[in-house]
Amino acid sequence: MNWQKSRLKWLQEGDENSKFFHGVMSARRRRNNINMVNVNGVNVEGVHNVRDAVFNHFSNHFRKHNVVRLGVATLPFHKLSFVEASILTKPFSVEEVKQTVWDCDSFKSPEPDGVNFGFITLGS
Repeated sequence: MNWQKSRLKWLQEGDENSKFFHGVMSARRRRNNINMVNVNGVNVEGVHNVRDAVFNHFSNHFRKHNVVRLGVATLPFHKLSFVEASILTKPFSVEEVKQTVWDCDSFKSPEPDGVNFGFITLGS
């Protein structure tokens, strides 16, 4: 990976494999290295031990636990009657729309988007 980065930089900027470039990459490698991890109050050191500790932590964290969750099927939903459902699909009359719009102050916004009724004009 470092070799590819050096070649890419060389192609773009004409950079040689300079001491500065290798110094930057070595510092980055040292900075990204995890030398020790504290697991339950015990410091774990070494590449293999740290890798195993991290693997065990995340495998335990994401392991599926037997948890009983409520489902939608068990909830008591009340159904609308045929008459109640037909009222929901009834068309609006012009008078209902006019009354609703006129009941709103022109500077009030019905939703958080900030658009108010000040721009609506209805014919008579």
